[in-house]
Amino acid sequence: MPVRYVPEALIASRFRRANETTVVSSNERRLLQLIWRNPGISRSEITAHTDLTQQSVHRILDQLADRNVILLGSAKPGLGRGQPSPMLQLNGAHAYAGGISVNTDIIGICLIDLAGRVLGEREVPLRETTMDQALQLVKQQVLDLQRQNGLPEEAFFGVGFAIAGYHVDGTRHNAPLPLHEWSMIELGPIITDLFDRPTWVINAGKSAAIAESMFGIGRFIRHFAYLSFNYGFGGGVIIDGDLLQGGNGNAGEFSGMYDEVETERRPALQHLIDRLNLNGVDVPSIHYMRRHFDRDWPGVLDWVEDVTPAYIRLVNAIRATLDPQAIVFGGQIPAGLAAMLIERTKIFDRPRYGAHRGGPKLIVSEIPSDAAAMGAAILPFRRTFY
Repeated sequence: MPVRYVPEALIASRFRRANETTVVSSNERRLLQLIWRNPGISRSEITAHTDLTQQSVHRILDQLADRNVILLGSAKPGLGRGQPSPMLQLNGAHAYAGGISVNTDIIGICLIDLAGRVLGEREVPLRETTMDQALQLVKQQVLDLQRQNGLPEEAFFGVGFAIAGYHVDGTRHNAPLPLHEWSMIELGPIITDLFDRPTWVINAGKSAAIAESMFGIGRFIRHFAYLSFNYGFGGGVIIDGDLLQGGNGNAGEFSGMYDEVETERRPALQHLIDRLNLNGVDVPSIHYMRRHFDRDWPGVLDWVEDVTPAYIRLVNAIRATLDPQAIVFGGQIPAGLAAMLIERTKIFDRPRYGAHRGGPKLIVSEIPSDAAAMGAAILPFRRTFY
């Protein structure tokens, strides 16, 4: 039986707690999550958000500061009399991670530090390149970003790797046909060999949902479904701020609700590109379409009308089963195209005694860059620190 790939076992000892295999304890993780969600919170304020004693909170924060995981800043003004209480922040210089997102036409790259600051983003075209060639180009871009930002090699914590396609087992995913070379193989060891760092592998829709939860509407909304419009169609589900994995790691694979006939009319962008090209609009890739989208292109309205019934059924299925506060339109969908779908949304509502059941807000993601690459970059920290 092959040995299971466990990225946590490969974390460098300099990031671990003394004489332990973990990076942070459960109580440290709780405090780091509070600091992430409440920028500028003071040491005295944080105690009220936990069931720990003030002495325990101060001790844990001092230990995290001694390890340079957090920084104790200047005193927070306006807290009344008594000993000034320092403001807390995550120390970005302690570690940074790389994120790689493999779509059918392009690979997104992102570097993020522990505090969530984006250090740099790049793209590598995927057309007419082998997997090995593409990964070598990715590595060169990562090395260039490291040099450009003066990032020390020893602070490179790990890599998050996102790929279109559903999870099979381990670090294997079943990707769309254009990514056949990337499918059904253990990706974790390959990326670890490339960068000599632990690698966390995830579906791209779920990775984008994580980015939305950390940098987008998740700062204000704790329960939402994320629709990832790409070559195919998938997504992710965030419940109380955490990613819902499901029993087989495929919660949020929304395309799975359609049969063989319906799948041709689900809102997958590959079909829109085919429609546009048939109508004489030269759209070479989804990446190109996102940047240059025009809702008046011939074929756009016909495609929207074709997918609307399947889209409406999906929205109502999400509302009925997950009851999220919001449904986010993300992935590679142009904002104008998302608006066209939202305009056609019909909620299956049967009021009783004149009372309507609440429904989700429909929101277009405001993350301007590759959300899946951002989510992949923050994933190593999400899995270990907060």
